[in-house]
Amino acid sequence: MSAPSLEQFQQQVSELLLRHRSLLDVLSKYGQAGASVNRAVTKAVTECGCVELHARKQDFPEELAWKDARTQLESHMHGGLCEHCKDVLKSELGKQLFYMSALCNLLEVQLEEVVDAESQKCSTLGLFNLT
Repeated sequence: MSAPSLEQFQQQVSELLLRHRSLLDVLSKYGQAGASVNRAVTKAVTECGCVELHARKQDFPEELAWKDARTQLESHMHGGLCEHCKDVLKSELGKQLFYMSALCNLLEVQLEEVVDAESQKCSTLGLFNLT
C-alpha cells in the first residue's frame, strides 16, 4: 500500500474532524500538538536517555565556506532515538500534521501547495534560506 498524497491526507482529515471544527479549537489543538512533540523529545533526553544533549556556543568563523558549514556545525545531539521514543515522537508528529491539515482545511489552503511553495523557496534561495 502506497502512502497517501498530501491532498488525500487533507481530505481524510476533513472527513474525520468533527469535534474541533472551530478555528480557535484547531489553533489551540495545533499548539498543543507542537508542545507534545517538544515533550516527546524532552522525555527522550531526560527520562529515557537514548538521546543526550551537549550544547555549547557554535563557533562559526567568518571565513568558513557555506558548503562546509554543515560539517562544522553541530546538532548538540548524541545518540539516537530508541524504538519506543521514536514511536512516541512519530505519533505526536502525526497529531501535529493532522491539526496542521485541519487548519489548512478551515482556511482553504492546500497543504500540498504549501509544501511545494516551501520546496521551491528552498531550491531558489538555497543557502540564503537559512533559518
